[in-house]
Amino acid sequence: QVQLVESGGGSVQAGGSLTLSCQGSGNSLANYRLGWFRQAPGKEREGVAAINKYDTTVYAESVKGRFTISKDSTKNTVLLQMNSLKPEDTAMYYCAAVYVWTNPTLSVSEYKYWGQGTQVTVAS
Repeated sequence: QVQLVESGGGSVQAGGSLTLSCQGSGNSLANYRLGWFRQAPGKEREGVAAINKYDTTVYAESVKGRFTISKDSTKNTVLLQMNSLKPEDTAMYYCAAVYVWTNPTLSVSEYKYWGQGTQVTVAS
């Protein structure tokens, strides 16, 4: 079992950058598949980026080339570096984890542990 706490959200102008951090506790995140998801008001939760034990990554088409997911094993965290932010990136961002070693996926249903979320607002 693992507990997840997100931080780093905030308000930025379009074109700006933010780095989200997800702190894990209870177990090392190194052996988990980890993902970042987001949910805008009135919309379904969607996958943004994911990374597995072997550092294989996958990104949603809408964020490719702008967002980067990475792990910091020394701090037991997973990061989401977000550049060139757009108003449509505005959402609550969640990190998630599941104890599997297969390829990373962006499917909400394939993750077991979830954080409480951090809000990102991008002004035009």
